[in-house]
Amino acid sequence: MDELTIQTLIKAKYSGGIAETSMYVNLAIQATAVIIGGIVLWRGSVALHKRKLAQRARNSYFETPYSKGWKRK
Repeated sequence: MDELTIQTLIKAKYSGGIAETSMYVNLAIQATAVIIGGIVLWRGSVALHKRKLAQRARNSYFETPYSKGWKRK
């Protein structure tokens, strides 16, 4: 690093510029975590719902060609 960059960083640190930047970075990380967490919960909920629907599926043991023909679909 050259001397100008170091001086710029020192000025930013003592002027409070870095504190604001770290606050914005922290906020962006939290927002990203909330979005990713929401997507994970959403996909988990969809998977559980599909499993529940699969368990409720009718048993095909009693279905015959005759019973399929007279029922409304």
